[in-house]
Amino acid sequence: MLQIQENISLKAYNSFGIDVKAKFFAEIFNEDDLKALFQNELVHNQKLLIVGGGSNILFTQNYDGLVIKMSIKGIGSSIEVDKVLVTAGAGEVWNDFVNYCVTHGFAGVENLSLIPGTVGASPIQNIGAYGVELKDVFESCTAFEIKTGKLTTFTFADCHFGYRESIFKSELKGQYIITSVTFKLATEAKINTSYGAIEIELEKRGIEKPNIADVSAAVSHIRVSKLPDPSTIGNAGSFFKNPVIEKHEFADVVAKHPDVVHYATTDDKIKLAAGWLIEQCGWKGKVVGQTGTWKNQALVLVNHGSATGTEVFNFSAQIIDSVKSTFGVTLEREVNIL
Repeated sequence: MLQIQENISLKAYNSFGIDVKAKFFAEIFNEDDLKALFQNELVHNQKLLIVGGGSNILFTQNYDGLVIKMSIKGIGSSIEVDKVLVTAGAGEVWNDFVNYCVTHGFAGVENLSLIPGTVGASPIQNIGAYGVELKDVFESCTAFEIKTGKLTTFTFADCHFGYRESIFKSELKGQYIITSVTFKLATEAKINTSYGAIEIELEKRGIEKPNIADVSAAVSHIRVSKLPDPSTIGNAGSFFKNPVIEKHEFADVVAKHPDVVHYATTDDKIKLAAGWLIEQCGWKGKVVGQTGTWKNQALVLVNHGSATGTEVFNFSAQIIDSVKSTFGVTLEREVNIL
């Protein structure tokens, strides 16, 4: 039964643990809940915020509108010759979904192990890690159109995926709510250990011919060793995007900083490692008041206890200014600021 609550604390619904309140709050367990919600006059003309795991949000103030927590669950699969289609509800925890796939021998998402958040948020952000992006395994998604109350299927081509981008963050932002996602995975794995950290971890484990479970375990170990657990210290994972620059811009950077960590991209540009840039500017492990960067990964900003969203935001602004001054590169926040 749909419930619309008022003046609800959002501390438990954002991984930074910022204590702000929502004017209205509703938790959605099925598509009928969504239809009922938008037929309720109480929420008409309210600002909307959709949350899954709340792992990509920084609240700087109370939310004067309706917060919708997506909790639609369920995972199903169908095997078609050399591929398998796996459909998961938007409210499934992303890592639970990855574990389901690895356990069933469905290959393609093992490099994305332990990314925080939910399945519904994955195409919006085009999540990625260790040489794999969501778009590499995306088949389609079903989304609820807020204006009409109708369900629409979006194909790969419809989504306009880019680096940490999709149509749901641009042209269609705020118009649809994803209810489920279908992934195109493989029954025969093509193991991707192109990121050196995975190969090093597999070597430590004495694994020469890894399977998807081995890769998932290695990635999980690497992430745990580098990243803080949101249940013990508030954070939203990587706070900044890795900047992608033109080759002529990279020439200027590498001329002054020959050891800059970088990667070639498919569109003939250069991606820089934001964490490395931040660390070179002296920010790794730095604490300012109740916020700071994580001791093992400069790309992660943390809440050491009672930081406000404004404190975290201002701290991130100092980092952006510092990197710009040192390298001439402008960092862009990956986390949504509200």
